Amino acid sequence: MPVALCTAAPTMMALPARAPLRARAGGASSLSSRHLHQGGAVAHPFSAQPRLRAGNKSSSSSPASFSRARSAVRLTSAASSSSSGHVVFRSGSNKGSGSVSFRTRAVVAPEAPAASVALYADLTVGIPKESFKGERRVAMAPETCAKLVKAGLRVVIESGAGNESEYTDDKYTAVGCTIGDAWKCDIVAKIRPPDDAFKEMAKLKEGQVLLSNIYPRQNEKLVEDLRAKGVTAFGLDCVPRTISRAQAFDTLSSMANISGYRAVVEAANAFPRFFAGQFTMAGNVPPAKVLVIGAGVAGLAAIQTAKNMGAIVRAFDVRAAAREQVESMGAEFLEVKIAESGEGGGGYAKEMS
Repeated sequence: MPVALCTAAPTMMALPARAPLRARAGGASSLSSRHLHQGGAVAHPFSAQPRLRAGNKSSSSSPASFSRARSAVRLTSAASSSSSGHVVFRSGSNKGSGSVSFRTRAVVAPEAPAASVALYADLTVGIPKESFKGERRVAMAPETCAKLVKAGLRVVIESGAGNESEYTDDKYTAVGCTIGDAWKCDIVAKIRPPDDAFKEMAKLKEGQVLLSNIYPRQNEKLVEDLRAKGVTAFGLDCVPRTISRAQAFDTLSSMANISGYRAVVEAANAFPRFFAGQFTMAGNVPPAKVLVIGAGVAGLAAIQTAKNMGAIVRAFDVRAAAREQVESMGAEFLEVKIAESGEGGGGYAKEMS
């Protein structure tokens, strides 16, 4: 729809071109004195100073004069065309009148962008059940699936895929997922690499996209089989952690964080006494002393967990840069003088001789 834009006017809201002014009873326009046309826009008296024409004289009205007279000004007529227009107004006491002229230009409003749902209407995402014995994880939680469904994708869950993670089929269907054969979808997301022992490679087909851990250096044959079958595989264990926006997709970091926490919990269960020191009437219990070797993602998680449990924590790492991270967690850094530096590229430790 064309709209009227001011070619040289202050910042004010625009009105549709050729838009008639609705009249009130008594012939007065529904626009009040606070909404005067100037330059094709609706102007407030304090935001501009229109030139008033009274007879053959023109004068500049100040904001103060508008403040005194704004309740007495009435719009008597208005007209507009595709290129210009004017508004005539008169004071309530009929002692003065004026008009404001303006020029307009037609601009075609851009079409609304297509809904994002249409972009992914033909894509399906499948979440199969993990076949490895003892694997309790599932590739996507219902909260994640809900985001995909909202974006327009169709998410198919294999029946029972989330049971070990305490996500029942009902929780998935409640967010818009369907229960079916997940291996027939365009995109297959799982935790562990496809395993020939469970005939998972045979379920993949050419043109599919696989999102999972691949571990290519340990599974070179798997990489070659995926390539020969025409499957596009994204190894989530190979996401570079040096890129900040990619860290959210790095499964190694997330799993290492859980591993560090679980390691301390298991150690506390095996330890014959408390981690935290205690002073009781029956006697004193000294705090446990914990040594964490390697201050990576798992190591830092272990340090934090042990400190929270009240232990005295010390840590060591071949990277000198890890000292600041260890001390920021409240642990003591053990410094060992080694001739060779363990610093690697991107903040990682390197293999030492």
